[in-house]
Amino acid sequence: MALAEKFAVNLKSERLRRKLSQEILASKAGLSVSYISMLERGQRTPPLDTLESLARALAVAPTSLLA
Repeated sequence: MALAEKFAVNLKSERLRRKLSQEILASKAGLSVSYISMLERGQRTPPLDTLESLARALAVAPTSLLA
């Protein structure tokens, strides 16, 4: 599995594990709901600062979203 695919799967898994909607995650990370959706479907790959924002919003290490 490519790194971008792993990220997409891990992002959605972490969001669901914390019982967050895409709307709540988007708000916490300062991103749009449509962007969160595209990330989870693997249609976009985030820049590092966005990866960091998402990790902070999910209270995980950024590397855990890539593992």
